[in-house]
Amino acid sequence: MNQSINKLPPTIIFIFGGSGDLAYRKLLPALYNLYIDKYLPEKYFIYGIGRTEFNENEYLDYIKKGISSFSRRKENLEEIWKVFSPNIDYIKADLEQEATYKDMADKVAVKEKEWGEKANTMYYMSVAPQMAPMIATKLHEHKLTEDPCRSRIVFEKPFGHDLKSAMDLNILLGTMFKEEQIYRIDHYLGKETVQNILALRFANALFEPLWSSHYIDHVQITVAEDIGVEGRGSYYEGAGALRDMVQNHILQLVCMIAMEAPVSFAADEIRNKKLDVLKAIRRWQKDEVHRNAVRGQYSEGWVHGKEIIAYHAEKGVTPASPVETFAAVKFYVDNWRWKDVPFFVRTGKAMQSKSSLIVIEFKPAPQFSFPAEAGETWRPNRLVISIQPQMNIRLRFQAKRPGPQMLLQPVDMVFNYTDAYGDNSPEAYETLLEDVIEGNPTLFMRADQVEMAWEIIQPILEAWHTRPPVDFPNYEPGTWGPEDAEALIARDGYNWTTLPK
Repeated sequence: MNQSINKLPPTIIFIFGGSGDLAYRKLLPALYNLYIDKYLPEKYFIYGIGRTEFNENEYLDYIKKGISSFSRRKENLEEIWKVFSPNIDYIKADLEQEATYKDMADKVAVKEKEWGEKANTMYYMSVAPQMAPMIATKLHEHKLTEDPCRSRIVFEKPFGHDLKSAMDLNILLGTMFKEEQIYRIDHYLGKETVQNILALRFANALFEPLWSSHYIDHVQITVAEDIGVEGRGSYYEGAGALRDMVQNHILQLVCMIAMEAPVSFAADEIRNKKLDVLKAIRRWQKDEVHRNAVRGQYSEGWVHGKEIIAYHAEKGVTPASPVETFAAVKFYVDNWRWKDVPFFVRTGKAMQSKSSLIVIEFKPAPQFSFPAEAGETWRPNRLVISIQPQMNIRLRFQAKRPGPQMLLQPVDMVFNYTDAYGDNSPEAYETLLEDVIEGNPTLFMRADQVEMAWEIIQPILEAWHTRPPVDFPNYEPGTWGPEDAEALIARDGYNWTTLPK
């Protein structure tokens, strides 16, 4: 039996959508890696639930293929699989039928009798968002979640479609579950480089004294992908870049950068500090949106030698669709620390490269004490946190070039995760699944955080809905988005930062 590092109670994991892509690529490989690293409880069992026709062996073969393709731990797969796979089973079920949930209750009872003790249960909603409320209601009606200390329910994004739907969903869940049972997952918060922001800021006296409007000029956040929607047109038609990325991932990154120092790392203390940031973000009025937010949609073209069809030609997409595949917004955090510091964020599909960057640009140092020729290459200090595909932190500062003259040149000091820790860092879903198993909600959004994030982008959604775009598609694949995005940041005298190749 695998000896867990942490003494955790027996745990039964039900994955709704257990035959789907997320379970295949992310969830089961993550649980497999947790098993290898001894982070699963000693007694555990995983049930995949889906409509696909699988017998037990077919499902195990399917999961094994996913693990061999997507796990970061491929060594000794055959040997480890023999021990791991007996703890996996598949339930072919119609999620609308009462019998499905009675069967689940029976399986929990059988396992608890076998183990001789009560088990924790996790219910993971790896399903279409519209199905989650129905499943949650069935779980509640069949008393599968009645013990708030032992049962947890995990929701993937999107959590709601707008502010009203998010509030309605929170109200519904609040009638059935305690808040501490509900885990709203944002996989970005599980990434090592994102978590390291708190260590960088609050464990180093070097940075925190400079972390304010006194020294920081502006902040940029870029989350770009070099692929199109790739067959997910039906989903994207109901989402768009603003809902899909800005409302959750990017606003959470803003919170990590802008939050005040916590007095402890208790879950609600961290989440309260993030909520304070969301409360302080300036809400744009509808007539201000066009000056502070830009949208775009990609046409046909090429990225890295691969042909990309236009968004409106994707399956499931309306030919004249107004849905944005690119969004850029300027935010302000209206509090003492961040007064008048602009936060520029952008995200898009089919862009020049896959890149997730946070750029902290400091105010320029005075140049008057240096000769004129020294200022020709003068650049302000800059801290760049690269989340993906590179995992590093770069600090740019000025240095003197070798030679008799006082000539300056910007240079980078780089901390690289791979160089420091090897290339086997935990995947985001490993960290988050482990936290759910342990009952640690720190990295998960609370109900009030979700609603506040929707409140921030709601005026933009409404303005864009009432003013359909007239120039879509307005950027080619392989670029950094529409020209208006460059104008958005250029009006304040800046340009978007990209990493050197």
